[in-house]
Amino acid sequence: MNEHDERDIAMTGVDPDRLDDQQLMKELETIHRTRHDTLLHGSNDALRAHNERMAQLEGEYLRRNPRRFVAQGRTREGARERGREQHELVGKWGRRTTNGPGGK
Repeated sequence: MNEHDERDIAMTGVDPDRLDDQQLMKELETIHRTRHDTLLHGSNDALRAHNERMAQLEGEYLRRNPRRFVAQGRTREGARERGREQHELVGKWGRRTTNGPGGK
């Protein structure tokens, strides 16, 4: 392995398809945990590397889990339903109350 190859591995990590399922999940948990800090405080290069690595890891997860559980609330229809429910609870006086402002 030459110096350029070693630098690429150090910057991007192990190829996701070489990780076992447990290692992949650990990598995903780590990258999601560090995302906010990288977005707010990382250099443009750090953010670009973070984006690329996250895409690699998430892509590998989706490749391995094409039939993963999808929560109804995380679909477009589920989001629309939540929106309708919230709209019903908010009226002229804000959240549903029994006696107008202040709910007294």
